[in-house]
Amino acid sequence: MKAITLKMMNPDYVGALASGLCLIHCAVTPFLFVAKAYSVTACSAAPTWWRAVDYIFLIVSFVAIYFTSKNASKSWVKSSLWVSWIVLAITILSESFHWGLVPHAFIYVPALAIVGLHIYNLKYCKCENDVCCTT
Repeated sequence: MKAITLKMMNPDYVGALASGLCLIHCAVTPFLFVAKAYSVTACSAAPTWWRAVDYIFLIVSFVAIYFTSKNASKSWVKSSLWVSWIVLAITILSESFHWGLVPHAFIYVPALAIVGLHIYNLKYCKCENDVCCTT
């Protein structure tokens, strides 16, 4: 059980899980509010706690990317993770503050990229210790 817990604390696992949950959150949101709009026509806006989930995922993914980039074996993976996170942050901020920079559906692109990059890094950075991953 201890080995499973330690393995799950790997930042790649945490990052892939957080980004995957973010994707589910983003995919389910429109359906929840359409259903709510049909049942209660007074207010179809997202509650504050639901919008806060976006920022929780953003913070968790930042921490996971920070620790992953410290031990990533390929520099392009590090750069791609950070670029994807920045695009994800801009997309979430744009939607929250109604800047209109990118459409809501675009949020899936950086979230999928983060999931894919974490899985790629997890698969191709198989080291006996943390030292070999830093080269």
